Amino acid sequence: MTENSWQDEIDEEDRGLVYDVRTLVNRRAALGLFGGIAVTTLLAACASPASSSTSSEVPDETGGPYPADGSNGVNVLDDSGIVRSDIRSSFGSSTTTADGVPLTIQLTVRDAATGDALKGAAVYLWHCDRDGLYSLYSEGAEHENYLRGVQQVDESGTVTFTSIFPAAYSGRWPHVHFEVYSDVDTAVASGPIVKTSQIALPKEACDLVYATDGYEQSVRNMGQTSLTSDMVFGDDGGIHQLASMSGSVTGGYTAALTIGV
Repeated sequence: MTENSWQDEIDEEDRGLVYDVRTLVNRRAALGLFGGIAVTTLLAACASPASSSTSSEVPDETGGPYPADGSNGVNVLDDSGIVRSDIRSSFGSSTTTADGVPLTIQLTVRDAATGDALKGAAVYLWHCDRDGLYSLYSEGAEHENYLRGVQQVDESGTVTFTSIFPAAYSGRWPHVHFEVYSDVDTAVASGPIVKTSQIALPKEACDLVYATDGYEQSVRNMGQTSLTSDMVFGDDGGIHQLASMSGSVTGGYTAALTIGV
């Protein structure tokens, strides 16, 4: 296998099951590999949640040690200013802006049983900065509250956060944390959580971002883990939590994921 074909294979593995099946169809259809199985039937079996009457339920995952939701020390959810779409800067006593490659995060929340948008729901989302630090917890960032925010979903069940690409820190695959609440009032009151989980970021985009200035330590950390060995995503390779990615380093990326709760 050549270096280029190896890279193509690795990149394709990051793009999800539907992409893999379509690629397999394109490469093997002429050989009659699927016998009597219709291609449309094969793809339908792997259809994305948005095109189905139900949505794949994202696994419940740990919120990690730095949720700032009141469950581990500090609580940012009751702070004025936490309900926002642009989470790049701290609010309140600090206005520090986190540096990094621009990343838009789109999370669509659906009822796993019906596939309907979970209207009125709220999402609390947070992640580390370019240096792998979590605001309100990590040394050097304990007085910041950037890269955290709450939003209500729109009519389609979607929230969109403006952020920066997080680092890969030691022991973990690059990821974004989120909690789903029944509504904003419940979220800011640290009420019952509907779903706690994490979003995995695709390797191809991570490799390109981490080749830029400021992400040097992420290159080494990425080389020491994988989706299958990650403590959170390793049980199923992140298949239900791997975001679809579009964009570029220069123009910024968009990571999107539809989840069922």
